[in-house]
Amino acid sequence: MRLVLAALTRPLAVIVALIAITAGFVLSLGQMRTDIFPEVGNPVIYVAQPYGGMTPAQMEGFLTYYYEYHFLYITGIQSVDSKSIQGAALMKLTFREGTNMQQAMGETVGYVNRARAFMPPGTVPPFITRFDPGSVAVGLLLFTSSTHSQGELQNIALNQVRPLFATLPGVSAPPPFGGNQRTIVVSLDPDKLKQYHISPEQAISAVSSGTVVAPSGNLYDGSLNRIVRTNATLGPELNDLMNTPVHPGSGTSVYLRDIGAVENGTDIVTAYAHVDGRRTVYIPVTKRSDASTLAVISAVKAAIPVFKKVIPGDVDVQLAFDQSGYVSHAINGLVREALLGAFLTGLVVLLFLRDWRGALIVVANIPFALAAAVLLLWATGQTINIMTLGGLALAVGVLVDEATVEIENIHTQLLPGVSHAKAVLEACKRTVIARLLSMLCVLAVFVPSFFMKGVGRQLFVPLSLAVGFAMIASYLLSSTLVPVFGTWMMKESHRREELEGAFGRLRLRYEKFLEAVLKRRWPVILTYFGVSVIVLLVVTPRLGTEIFPDANGPVLRMRLKAPIGTRIEETEPMVLHALDLIRKTIGKENVEVTSDYVGVQPSSYPVNLIHLFTSGPEEALVQVQLRSGHPDDERLREDLRAAFQKELPALKLSFEAGDIVSQVMSFGSPTPVQIDVQGVNLDQNYAYLAKIEAELRKLSFLRDVSVVQPQKYPTVEVNIDRQYAGQFGLTMADVTNSMIAATGSSRFTSPNYWRDPQTGNAFQIQVQLPPSRAQGLPALSSLPLMRDGLSQPQLDQVASLQYGIMPEMIERLSGQRVVSLTANLHGVTLGEAQKKIQAALRNVAAPPKGSTVTVRGQVPAMEETISGLRVGLLLAIATIFLLLMANFQSLRLPLAILSMVPGVLCGVVLMLLITRTTLNIQSFMGAIMAVGISVANSILLVTFAEQARQTEGAETAAHTGAVGRLRAILMTATAMICGMIPMAIGFGEGGAQSAPLGRAVIGGLLFSTFATLAVLPAIYGLLQRRASVTSNSLNPQDPASRYYVQP
Repeated sequence: MRLVLAALTRPLAVIVALIAITAGFVLSLGQMRTDIFPEVGNPVIYVAQPYGGMTPAQMEGFLTYYYEYHFLYITGIQSVDSKSIQGAALMKLTFREGTNMQQAMGETVGYVNRARAFMPPGTVPPFITRFDPGSVAVGLLLFTSSTHSQGELQNIALNQVRPLFATLPGVSAPPPFGGNQRTIVVSLDPDKLKQYHISPEQAISAVSSGTVVAPSGNLYDGSLNRIVRTNATLGPELNDLMNTPVHPGSGTSVYLRDIGAVENGTDIVTAYAHVDGRRTVYIPVTKRSDASTLAVISAVKAAIPVFKKVIPGDVDVQLAFDQSGYVSHAINGLVREALLGAFLTGLVVLLFLRDWRGALIVVANIPFALAAAVLLLWATGQTINIMTLGGLALAVGVLVDEATVEIENIHTQLLPGVSHAKAVLEACKRTVIARLLSMLCVLAVFVPSFFMKGVGRQLFVPLSLAVGFAMIASYLLSSTLVPVFGTWMMKESHRREELEGAFGRLRLRYEKFLEAVLKRRWPVILTYFGVSVIVLLVVTPRLGTEIFPDANGPVLRMRLKAPIGTRIEETEPMVLHALDLIRKTIGKENVEVTSDYVGVQPSSYPVNLIHLFTSGPEEALVQVQLRSGHPDDERLREDLRAAFQKELPALKLSFEAGDIVSQVMSFGSPTPVQIDVQGVNLDQNYAYLAKIEAELRKLSFLRDVSVVQPQKYPTVEVNIDRQYAGQFGLTMADVTNSMIAATGSSRFTSPNYWRDPQTGNAFQIQVQLPPSRAQGLPALSSLPLMRDGLSQPQLDQVASLQYGIMPEMIERLSGQRVVSLTANLHGVTLGEAQKKIQAALRNVAAPPKGSTVTVRGQVPAMEETISGLRVGLLLAIATIFLLLMANFQSLRLPLAILSMVPGVLCGVVLMLLITRTTLNIQSFMGAIMAVGISVANSILLVTFAEQARQTEGAETAAHTGAVGRLRAILMTATAMICGMIPMAIGFGEGGAQSAPLGRAVIGGLLFSTFATLAVLPAIYGLLQRRASVTSNSLNPQDPASRYYVQP
């Protein structure tokens, strides 16, 4: 009451406070980051290790193993997941929530350096970067030209644009995709090698000795200190290198120019990128997890004119696959829903009070409370996202509760002959405790969110803070703004008109209904609880469960796989054919733009594996930006699957998360379902996975079932006979070094460099046989080998060559090998699928000793989230019970108030069933919020009934309290329901994510309002019929205490 008295005493101070809130809101809003989600997922560090040419088994044994061994020493490590493919290994280090990531990064770097001491010569330092689940691509920076080659575009993007791009705030700037690193390539002619009896190893040695990077020092010449320069390092004339003799010394020499040629080209091509079917180069616009999507995209758009100034005029750079539009539409949609909800809320208040002044005061309370909440969210480091905005939109309906109760009581007190100020003060006295308790109960339902773990906590806490701050601000405003403006603006009550009008007739009918209920309280109470239990038991199992509502976004993303081992030159036309088929199936008019990446990342850019992982040349990732009005849906996916099966049966198709919402909420998993078989014996794992696959293919709702790590990648097995090789004077090193140029390049084994005098940039020099000349087993078999010029055997003279197979990728989790099966879902929710998959797994024989089976994908995150929310709901109810018991000093009254919870939950599950909505984070939040609001309404009724019970019996008091609070309860519940209708409908992009929250609140309030008005009086009358009217106070100075001693 002191706050109310202070506001009435110093009304201008209230005006100053409102001005301060408005100013703070404007300033804080300009500084808050805007994104689709708050930061979610556990912190992650990636380590990307290249070693060109090494097989997956070599990468696993000689590099990955030593990293994994040392990473287990890092503080806070939760898991180490590694993928080893040819030429690269990618390790994902996941840390526990709350880990000091600066310390973790420092330890990671230290243990990387230690692990490298055990690795083969030529191992370069890996890329180490922080890349959390929120770090997703929000656009593509495209480079196109009709005159420049892919290699030239790659060089322009890498060395001219990327240095500027990387300095933009919030941007993670990987190397470009689609081209390859500029390289000085010495191409050897295999026929000339045979003619001159020279092995590739000798040519590599000649190149290494023909251009040397070495310091040359200074020469003191008189008074000058001259820098000495030599041409030992290759200069601008590349052909100078070709004058290097292969056999230095006297006599006839063979020069490099006799056995090959040099060109300013690129490393061996391993991938192509396309946009709308044309080859291109692009840099993904990847935001850091702590950056704003809208800010990043705005910065990139503003920088594009700067980029164009530093590149040739015939090269165009543009932004495509811009995800900021989806984010802004989702944010704007929530803002519109909140504004429309506020309007509907004000309209309801006006209809109930029939007083535009009172309605105006109630509605004015909303923007100031929301502004104060935004200010407090900024002060606590929160961002503007769909969770905080959802909380504010959810709070709109709740905010009117405080002001509406106050205004309704002022109306009751504004009788003829009573001064405005006295009526306002008396109304505040009668409601201040009930309003405070109602606010605390609503806040109490959100307290458990701070004790949750994982995704539930990361998403629920921002929403809880938004609602909590808005509620606290609303309570303070209802105790300051409402009394002041109520005194200034409101007129005498139209009490008689209300009694004679529609509401008067409604109240009379309610009084008769309530009398009948109180006479038959036992049947009413038993029916209420019986129906509640039956509905919850029958309906709840029929509701599907998932982590987050389906985004149904505008981006379609799919992974295509040609037959394993298919060359990139063969995969590319198949993917281009697939793009034509996609446009034909979807309709060209519905496709905005397409992009794809065919092949595997070059060994020079292992960090790109973090952004886009492919395991071999037969693999491609395709993205399709759909035009507005044609979102990705299940029917579209089924049409594409059928089209591929008919026209491109050789291509395996699998859909993945495409839009930003789906990517973030998938937590790095490509598909909803992933089943791992983990164990040391890889063959045993594959055999058991095949049994699981056979069982899962019987489930009709699974789609795109595929093995992540194919086992039968084609190989050539070169078995060197050490004895024969020794007879030719060859060692194993001589043979393998000669093979390097034929099967790869000298890039990693004999690194050498050339400096471009025009730009000052350095590029590698590598020796190789042209891929076009080194095709087929006969070409490799006839590869010449030489040792000190004494002999020239061919490879097939010292080794046997035959075809074989091996795993294309070796994945390890916590040090053990893993083989995985992934699948998408059709027509079922994740929760339903999980139950049926577990049943199918039980039909498979027990795994062999040493192997374990784990269901991964999105299932563990869903189970953790739903379990946390269930516990949170129970904790919320327990918290409210304790709070009510402390306030009322009674066990019976909290039980009476909480008896409305079953009605709330019944309304929630029935509404979700009717609207075909799943149980997910949003609907659980709505259910918890509905519990808080229902309790708040029940407190109003019970508080007034308790006041009446001081002079009346329990049943009469229940009747008096219910009738007296009828208008307030109906008005607040109707205002809340109307305020939630726009959110529940889910207009526009992003509306589907917040719709379950609104639907749950509406369903819970519809049923709980009826139960509060119809059942709660009966329960109250039953529980309180023999309760004492004296207080439980032990204070002898308290007049309400039975121990009161009169002074």
